[in-house]
Amino acid sequence: MSQKKYLLIIEDDPGLQKQLRWSFDEYEVLVAGDRESALTQVRRHEPAVVTMDLGLPPDPDGASEGLATLQQILALAPDTKVIVLTGNQEHANAVKAIGMGAYDFHQKPFDPEILGLVVKRAFYLYALQQENRRMQQTQADSPMSGIISRDPAMLKVCRGVEKVAPSSATVMLLGDSGTGKELLAKALHQLSPRHEKRFMAINCAAIPENLLESELFGYEKGAFTGAIKQTLGKIELANGGTFFLDEVGDLPMPLQAKLLRFLQERVIERIGGREEISVDVRIVCATHQNLKELTKAGRFREDLYYRLSEIVVTIPPLRERLGDAALLAHHFKNKFSAKEGRSSLNFSQEALALIEGYPWPGNVREMENCIKRAVIMADGPQITPEDLGLSVPAGTEERINLRQVRDEAEYKAMVKALARVDGNVAKAAELLGISRPTLYDLMSRHGIK
Repeated sequence: MSQKKYLLIIEDDPGLQKQLRWSFDEYEVLVAGDRESALTQVRRHEPAVVTMDLGLPPDPDGASEGLATLQQILALAPDTKVIVLTGNQEHANAVKAIGMGAYDFHQKPFDPEILGLVVKRAFYLYALQQENRRMQQTQADSPMSGIISRDPAMLKVCRGVEKVAPSSATVMLLGDSGTGKELLAKALHQLSPRHEKRFMAINCAAIPENLLESELFGYEKGAFTGAIKQTLGKIELANGGTFFLDEVGDLPMPLQAKLLRFLQERVIERIGGREEISVDVRIVCATHQNLKELTKAGRFREDLYYRLSEIVVTIPPLRERLGDAALLAHHFKNKFSAKEGRSSLNFSQEALALIEGYPWPGNVREMENCIKRAVIMADGPQITPEDLGLSVPAGTEERINLRQVRDEAEYKAMVKALARVDGNVAKAAELLGISRPTLYDLMSRHGIK
């Protein structure tokens, strides 16, 4: 932020050029008088903010040249914030420019103080977007890249995973279907000393019981009809790495005994084999079921339960993750809009309210599928409630202590506002009807980073 920031002024009137240059001496001001020189400056310096008059030669009395210049600037540098300067009679052209992607417009004769605030805000938004892009790039290379959350409970889960990962402890991930158990299992592997070895996964509920044993432990040639060659099991293939047992609550009782023996002895026997094979592998398992209740019902071995749950990580469902619904909706909208070539697509306020109020029984997986469908089905520039195809059941609220009610409402409103505008503090303050310094004070008081 201490570096000089480039501001390009596109204006053919020499007098206005001087006035604008003088008004913005805190920036590195570039000046262009026509389309060609403006595009040259954009290619050379990639200015963060541009102010431009639509009346450029050879059409100084019209807007065709200015609008064409705007289109080419945004094609060259889509993130550049273009502020259009227009006369009192050019409101229609200003609206057209905004529709083409201009950041804002300001009427001439301009007020240096007000235009200065608009330019300053544009630089601030540009810097936020660049920082967000850098963070996304950093996160894309990190083991936690798939976890999108601002919820304190979910962030605590992530910190817990980071602490546990370097150890060799067996980890049990508990959470509803679609909450991201496999993502966290992969993060445990990537953050561990075993990250250069294999990560093998198997879903106990997806494989028939008669095939599951051979998938886990492998078999020797001739062990049964069709066993034409020796085949290694998933546990053995993961030697030196991590083995992820998803939906371990569906593991049949006979295989529970074999898995328990492996956990105790760290050796396996292939089906049809007599040799004990030592395997060094870390076990991570996950389930959406209540294993304690299954042990009481006699459907899950109690000794295996304690072996598997050396460390238990409980993942909160999406409906309990404050502000994450809107945050994830923006994330998936950006992801699928880029794939479908619809970068200008946004949510309507009604759609965001519906997303925030829906309980998401299928959690993040349901959210991803819903937003993907909405991006494909949306007709106009906005995703509407009809595109989402969701219905929200009536809910109830309870609290009686006035201070607690106020603090809770304040906190929820801030987190929801920040999630709704994708982390833009200035827009969140505007949405909440307070000043930006006030929002920063409230964020500090409530511990919102």
